[in-house]
Amino acid sequence: MNILGLNFYYHDSTACIVSDGHLVVAIEEERLTRKKHATEFPIHAIDKCLQVAGLTPANIDYIAISVDPTLSLGKKMLYGLRHLRRSRKFIWEEMMMNLFWKRRRFSNWYRPFFGEGHKPPVHYVPHHLSHVVGTFLISPYESAALLSVDGSGEWATTFMGKAKGTGYTCFRQDYFPMSLGAVYEAATQFCGFIPNYDEGKTMGLAPLGNPQNYYDKVSRMFWINDDLSIGVDLSYFQYQTYSPVRYSSKFVEVFGTPRSKDKRAKFEQHHLDVAAAFQLHLEECMLKIARSLHTTTGEDYLVISGGVALNSVANGRIVRESGFKDIYLMPAAGDNGTAIGAAFYLYNCILKSKRGFVHKDPFVGGSYSNKEIEMIISSCKLSATYYSNIEEKTAEILHEGKIVGWFQGGMEIGPRSLGNRSILADPTLKHMKDKVNAEVKHREAFRPFAPSCPIEDVPKYFEQHVADPFMLKVCNVLPGKRDLVPAITHVDGTARLQTIHQETNSRFHTLLKEFEKLSGVPVLLNTSFNIMGEPIVESPYDALRCFFTTGLDVLVLGNFIIEKNSNQAEFRSVNAQSNLAMADAKG
Repeated sequence: MNILGLNFYYHDSTACIVSDGHLVVAIEEERLTRKKHATEFPIHAIDKCLQVAGLTPANIDYIAISVDPTLSLGKKMLYGLRHLRRSRKFIWEEMMMNLFWKRRRFSNWYRPFFGEGHKPPVHYVPHHLSHVVGTFLISPYESAALLSVDGSGEWATTFMGKAKGTGYTCFRQDYFPMSLGAVYEAATQFCGFIPNYDEGKTMGLAPLGNPQNYYDKVSRMFWINDDLSIGVDLSYFQYQTYSPVRYSSKFVEVFGTPRSKDKRAKFEQHHLDVAAAFQLHLEECMLKIARSLHTTTGEDYLVISGGVALNSVANGRIVRESGFKDIYLMPAAGDNGTAIGAAFYLYNCILKSKRGFVHKDPFVGGSYSNKEIEMIISSCKLSATYYSNIEEKTAEILHEGKIVGWFQGGMEIGPRSLGNRSILADPTLKHMKDKVNAEVKHREAFRPFAPSCPIEDVPKYFEQHVADPFMLKVCNVLPGKRDLVPAITHVDGTARLQTIHQETNSRFHTLLKEFEKLSGVPVLLNTSFNIMGEPIVESPYDALRCFFTTGLDVLVLGNFIIEKNSNQAEFRSVNAQSNLAMADAKG
């Protein structure tokens, strides 16, 4: 049985294929179109998934879509009528775009794609069920508490419940405009970032501010009631009518002048303090919900999903302070993962098939063999050296203080590079964070870089008692080790650690151990293989383009090492060839 899972109604369009209850492939549309957070229908991702899985349209038995556009339709219509004068954009987005236009877009693809013969049944799975129930079904837990939190999905903004086996119970849901995600988006925009896009920047900015300067004011703007419902004083916000400016004039009266969205604009102290206060209060709200779920469900584990679940600082506090033994998030905890969640919800809950798959390996995208890589290098007229001991050789290069583009195996799903599409550097060098920023990433200076460490070595460097293979739980760096790994230690002494496991990524694990032989430290700075504003690279062509247009010192493609020197003269050829190859790949 083959299920095609799709997400395209909101953002981060994604396709996946689940065959006989196992996730075979999942790819985000952005990786192929090179448009970050793509909202287009995932035509390219569907084609690539079929190619990787070795299937044709005739092999697809069901389609699962991670939204039910008719859900809460009456509530939406009533809300639109109640706010008619101020809600034109809301009515257009919710009533016209989601209900009609996006559904028509799917129909326009569906008919010709499957032709006149075989047409697989289509199931529309509610968004939060795709998020958190779908995540539970691929978690390692037989039973768990459930929590989904985002800006909004259809009309709901949360889902709280518990699950066992393939069954689940919903305790409560909150509905738009009562939304933790939307409130945090407003703070993100106030700080000069793009809402529903740059919330990670707000989280990274927060440690530079003093949360207490505004905490009391922020806590009166949004809160969690005793029954776990969300409360929001909407007089401070405008997101509820889909205004392009998410906060109101009253918000500005309290906090001061918003920061310009110009990337060069200066951060004033009140911007830092606003980020700090909103981040701290969001953490407290999430903790209050998690603690209550732990008490009421009696479960040892919590499954979290939704856009707010990408707040790894809050996740880290939940692990340490909620009472749960551990939490599980899929690597694509945002809307991209709902394609996977919808497919498994269909398989397990609608079709009543038994659970048998645990999503512990994030490398479910396309991969390229050494033979394919060699052909691409040759077609671009580049010189490269093959090394059978690629991990040992790369460790030597990293120990020399060079920045390495590391391209291996299957591509990761989700927003984090987890060791197959990564930029790597030596974290023991104090200047390395600024060097990677200035020469490659071009990110804001306040944003930290993450460490990767073998799971068995974690206790030597980090205050972390659980695994975190998906880099979604911030922990403390041990005080005595912070000066040893300064390039990955944030200003508050924390790090967004990734634990590396031999069984899921043996090559990256070996690289870390080889680096330890030279440096004494089994830790590497690991950031996504891209520059700011672009998606993570998917193909060797993407990697070559990034390599030759940034300050990367060395590119490792499979077992091949490419250096710039003589190859730099061939850059124009590389660029031209990669453009042609990408065009051919996309048809």
